[in-house]
Amino acid sequence: MGPSQVTIFGASGFVGRHVVRRFAAQGWRVVAAVRDPEGAGFLKPMGDVGQVVPVNCDIRDPAQVARALGGSTAAVNLVGILYETRSNRFADLHGTAPGIIAGAVAEAGLRSFVHVSAIGADADAPASYAQTKAAGEQAARGAFADTVILRPSVVFGPEDAFFNRFAALARLAPALPLFGGGHNKFQPVYVCDVADAVFEAAIKSAHKGHTYELGGPHIYTFQELMELVLAVIERRRGLLSLPMALADLIGRFGDIGAWFGIPPQLTRDQAQLLRIDNVAKGPGFEAFAIRPTAAEAILPGYLDRFRKAGRYRASRL
Repeated sequence: MGPSQVTIFGASGFVGRHVVRRFAAQGWRVVAAVRDPEGAGFLKPMGDVGQVVPVNCDIRDPAQVARALGGSTAAVNLVGILYETRSNRFADLHGTAPGIIAGAVAEAGLRSFVHVSAIGADADAPASYAQTKAAGEQAARGAFADTVILRPSVVFGPEDAFFNRFAALARLAPALPLFGGGHNKFQPVYVCDVADAVFEAAIKSAHKGHTYELGGPHIYTFQELMELVLAVIERRRGLLSLPMALADLIGRFGDIGAWFGIPPQLTRDQAQLLRIDNVAKGPGFEAFAIRPTAAEAILPGYLDRFRKAGRYRASRL
């Protein structure tokens, strides 16, 4: 598929901005379907003048979704939330909206649709996040059988909400928490590698109807990830093993805060996710001929600002 027009839902998010840059670099016109077009103005310089166009779209509204797809030959859905608020619910954004988008893609006759889900998506999962991700996959495939589903592990990069959060915590706290002992496993994946996979999935017909799980080249326990963060930011901190019951209690307060618009450090649903491994299985990056990037190669480039001496001290990692 040669350069044309793509509609990217959730284009202003962490992964979205990198996907926009990837398509724009290949000459595609990008319709950035977002909730706040003014706030998404930072996407415009990622392409030539007029190449990246932010438009308002509520993905829960079929009419708005259909308008955002006008003139496009491909679509990507990156919309997702890490916790629920009064106005944004997992069931709506993760479960129902992908089917709305996929139905509009089918109706408009687009050639490809890539839906980005998450590792662990399962109707029987202990967390609502994972349950609704599974429902969204099913809804998307039910409306458009050729949907390509990508399930990344924890995504890292300069704007991530994972490594940045724990590096910031290490700057203030005497120890980093290891809920349940920190034995659960993760396979962090670089955001630019995910963006490359999204692009390849959208332009090559061989990927239609397939599901891929995207993980980085290494699997770590949560404890190993905390040790890696401390090594990168060159700080000595303890690692405190805490019972999962405490994570549930903290999550209860996080839920209350989220309901009143206060971003939580942890929710009860996220505490459930900490009980299971987040590791890729089955086909992954090899299907796209992409060699994933190790976290050790990228983290020093943006966590260095959390070092005592600041950003310009050479890393020892």
